Amino acid sequence: MDPSYRQTFNAAFTQERYEWYQRELSQRLDCTFEFRLAESPVFLPDDFKAKIVDAAHAIVAQLSEPSRLAEMKRAIPARWDTPGMDGLPAFTQVDFAVVRENNVLVPKLIELQGFPSLTCLQVTQRDAWRDTMRSMEGLDSEWSCWFSGLDRESFIDLARRTITNGHDPAEVILMDIDPPKQKTYPDFAATKLLTGVDAVDPRALTKRGKQLFRGNTRVRRVYNRVVFDELISKGIDLPFDYGEELDVEWAPHPNWYWAWSKYSLPFLDHPSVPRATFVSDLQKVPEELSSRYVLKPLFSFAGGGVNVEPTAADLSAIPTAERHAWCVQEKIDYEPALLAADGGGVKIEIRMMFLRPDNEARPILAQNLVRLSRGKMLGVDFNKQFTWVGSSIALSQSS
Repeated sequence: MDPSYRQTFNAAFTQERYEWYQRELSQRLDCTFEFRLAESPVFLPDDFKAKIVDAAHAIVAQLSEPSRLAEMKRAIPARWDTPGMDGLPAFTQVDFAVVRENNVLVPKLIELQGFPSLTCLQVTQRDAWRDTMRSMEGLDSEWSCWFSGLDRESFIDLARRTITNGHDPAEVILMDIDPPKQKTYPDFAATKLLTGVDAVDPRALTKRGKQLFRGNTRVRRVYNRVVFDELISKGIDLPFDYGEELDVEWAPHPNWYWAWSKYSLPFLDHPSVPRATFVSDLQKVPEELSSRYVLKPLFSFAGGGVNVEPTAADLSAIPTAERHAWCVQEKIDYEPALLAADGGGVKIEIRMMFLRPDNEARPILAQNLVRLSRGKMLGVDFNKQFTWVGSSIALSQSS
């Protein structure tokens, strides 16, 4: 969004440089990408960076208040309630749309996740963009995607502490269903590269008493990447039950998947937070429902199930027993704030990523992830026919 860097980048952009960046990122991780890599990073101007940092900190502070936490924990289903929940999650994602209000660009909250994101991939993506831009006059810089005074080395140390908690990486697993087939596999490869932790399918584990084993190696800590809706929809049988007490550390604890989520939105009060109401709490159909609101399931990923033009009939169709699992949220109009080299505008969503090692009292704002879109929604599936869309990162000058 920084106009000077944007103009410089666009003037130097070539398809060949973009293809070099794609190849370089794939080669560094020795894998292919099932999601689209965007043609450009986002250049964060200082004023907008200050706004989004302040908003992210304020929202996480509200989420951390004991009274709000007590309400949010009601979202944890009894079937999946896992013993040993910690005080705050090890990983938190706060997603903002870039919008225009009173002719000024500001961040607007889209959703929340007490769940990991592409923690290690973003380091490699930043490295690849830095090296790509070394041949672009005026853009040869170290570039930072980090916050809270972190640089590359200190961020990797923070990530290692959060993921392993000092354990031997051989006794820590990144746990997900069929890891090689996940779209997020490049991050799993980056995790192995930066921390030494392998991605493991939970079905490959065995349980002996309260302990989990990978072969003959005890698993002392789980970097938990299992998405519950995938687990549930596929009816996957596991060698353990989430409801039983296990002698294992979780990062993050599974309950945060439910507690810090879109379910949290109605509990927040901040200028960057759109109005949101549980469908079960609606007294009447909101005026101008289709034009002013979206209908969201509270527990889904990548835009799944979101209705951007809901009707009264859509609300009525949700069974009474399920209405607490949906919310009606004020519609957000993304500003096409990034000017592509072809002259078109591109919408921006910035994920502010917090990490909290076990010995830290509060989540630490650490880095970011960006999704660019020209479609009706931000998910990859809604932008297949466009260029200058997909996965990216927001950069600013290193301090």
